[in-house]
Amino acid sequence: MPVILSCHDLSRSYDIRPLFEGLSFAIDEGERVALIGPNGSGKSTLMRILAGLEQPDEGERAVARDRTMVYLPQQDRFEEATPRAVLLAAVPAHMPEHQHEAIAAAALTRASFTADLADRPVDQLSGGWRKRLAISRALMQAPDLLLLDEPTNHLDLEGIWWLERTMASLRTTVVLVSHDRTFLERVATRVIELNKAYPGGNFSSYGSYSTFLEKRAEFIANQNSRQEVLDNQVRRAIDWLRRGPKAQTVKAAARIDDAERKIAELSELKYRNAQHKAASIDFTASGRRTNDLVVLSEVSKSLGGRPLFRDLTMTLSPGMRLGLLGLNGSGKTSLLKVIAGKLEADAGKIKRAFELKIVYFEQTRAALNQNQTLRKALCPTGDTVIFRERGMHIASWAKRFLFRPEQLELEVSKLSGGEQARVLIADLMRKPADLLILDEPTNDLDIQSLEVLEENLCDFPGALVMVTHDRFLLDRVSNCLLALDGSGSADQVADYAQWEDFAKRREEQRVSAAVAATAPVKNSAAKPAASKGLSSKERRELENMAEKLAAAEAALAVVDTRLNDPAVTSDPDALEQACSDLAEAQAGVDAVYARWQELEARTNG
Repeated sequence: MPVILSCHDLSRSYDIRPLFEGLSFAIDEGERVALIGPNGSGKSTLMRILAGLEQPDEGERAVARDRTMVYLPQQDRFEEATPRAVLLAAVPAHMPEHQHEAIAAAALTRASFTADLADRPVDQLSGGWRKRLAISRALMQAPDLLLLDEPTNHLDLEGIWWLERTMASLRTTVVLVSHDRTFLERVATRVIELNKAYPGGNFSSYGSYSTFLEKRAEFIANQNSRQEVLDNQVRRAIDWLRRGPKAQTVKAAARIDDAERKIAELSELKYRNAQHKAASIDFTASGRRTNDLVVLSEVSKSLGGRPLFRDLTMTLSPGMRLGLLGLNGSGKTSLLKVIAGKLEADAGKIKRAFELKIVYFEQTRAALNQNQTLRKALCPTGDTVIFRERGMHIASWAKRFLFRPEQLELEVSKLSGGEQARVLIADLMRKPADLLILDEPTNDLDIQSLEVLEENLCDFPGALVMVTHDRFLLDRVSNCLLALDGSGSADQVADYAQWEDFAKRREEQRVSAAVAATAPVKNSAAKPAASKGLSSKERRELENMAEKLAAAEAALAVVDTRLNDPAVTSDPDALEQACSDLAEAQAGVDAVYARWQELEARTNG
């Protein structure tokens, strides 16, 4: 495939700190490339350079001639008042004007906007719906190259599933930044990690995210082995050099040159291998041997008259790692608070072990004093942190969480989201726990920190209950899953995939019903008057639109199911055909909606 975007020897610094140096890679048409890397590695800066919005300090970037590009930043901005107005304004100018409303309506439907949401002021939309709108607006341009910076930010699970389906149906070349590893696994055809640990500052792997993990592990193992070999060779070379050899022969001169080359290579390798660092996350268990830490017996809770869970009975014991599943509003956070005693149950009994030690991570970060310095946040008294009954100087403690000494006097409000998350985790680590309760602990953490968090949670000997949108972490850490449906039911499921399959079907039914409820409705009593602008053939066509739409959506659902079949996704030819069929089926649905809107407009005109 021809190259659509390339960069050569790009370098960029922030203040005096280099983000990346000598960065080079090329992207072929049709690829979906994921850019990953530690926080601060320059991913967002690189995206702006690729979009032509920012200039590198050195190097150049090139886009293939006559190729269009759309860049979607992390923060969404809208000038128009409503989603419908936003998408109407985004309809390409070359489209016939009389089709603009139908095209915008079709785009709203694809993104599951109901009529109420479509005409609601944009500033009243949730972050997730604003993100859907921003992505839909970008796709309206049908760009050859789409740059997405953290497109899953603010999206709930339904939104992420919608985005995954959308990405799978695109022919557009995509470059995206994301920390959502399940999303990367399902969407990316290539992964590029920005990290000074690699020669050239990046490591590229074709294939899925899991393939990238395998290749990266192999590369790092080889790099570590090379360092061990060089260590021995350099040690012997230094011993020889200390004896003061003189370069009086060609052989001696060559040996001195070889020694100097190996010393330089070893220094470079040590520097690169030292870059594989992440926050040192290590929760402390109390060592308690009690089997029944928390016992819930027929516990129920409602909110605003709506039952969240009814007659819930379960026991939390050491070694149990319970993950809570459910769509937004299903009651996951409420259940965490009931277990912790922060929220009263409406009915049932809860028995907690005597002097139970609970460590609770809240997603709101309300526990952080934004006006406090980082030093005070990490160590409220003095300069010594007590961790596992041993003292540690504040500078060493801060270093465990990747904070530099010069950051200690910064106010918490000046820290990034990821840095604030690490401050919270540092505070919780100082407290021995029988039970860890984590509400969205992964927000703003980079992939390296997520991997360390996973390892520690898997090794934690106490009990764990968590809510997280990070499906990768949830699947790996949990040994028990409880699914809440938002209407009172709470059931254990075998694995995340089983629940997701069920939840997707249920959500599709709900969305279809909502869209159908706001779609044009036939009115038999008013049929003659309502259809006066149509020919008799068009009136019959309008009467059959509901059936035609149902057939088109059924065809789309069949193709969408194929894209979840491992036999299809593992076969490049079958996957390409399925993606082509999906695009065709989606176009069929869009065409029906557009035609329906057109006929209705003429009916009411």
